[in-house]
Parts: sequence; C-alpha cells; structure tokens
Amino acid sequence: MNIRLNGAQHAVADGATVSALVGGITGRALGTDGRATDGRKLGVAVARNAEVVPRSQWHATALAEGDDVELVTAVQGG
Repeated sequence: MNIRLNGAQHAVADGATVSALVGGITGRALGTDGRATDGRKLGVAVARNAEVVPRSQWHATALAEGDDVELVTAVQGG
C-alpha cells in the first residue's frame, strides 16, 4: 500500500505498523515498547495524519492506504 512519508510517496507492506516503518527506515530492530533493541537511543518521533503517535503505541498502530506520516529525528547543535 502507499502512504506519504515526509511529503513523498512511500510503499509499505499491507498491515504495516508504525514500528515496522520506523525499523525499516532506521535499519534498527525495535521492541514492542518502541525502543531500539540495541539499547541505543533512537531519537525519532512520529506523527500519523497530524497526530503524534506515542512511542509506546508504535507497535499497535497500523498504517492505512493514504496515511500521511511525518518521521522526524532529533538533531543536536546550535
């Protein structure tokens, strides 16, 4: 199915979750709590259809055809 990811068309598998999307984009395995299983900080936030998805809900939040997803990463600096 197709979603919009950061303003661009992006194909994901039917039934994909926010967790699967983030894991695929970052290349890191995620636990059901949304944290990286390698123990390092992920530094990512997700909004689906203009609503923030809490990290604890990534695993249970299914994506649907046409969803508009914004995935942002924290950047340090000044």
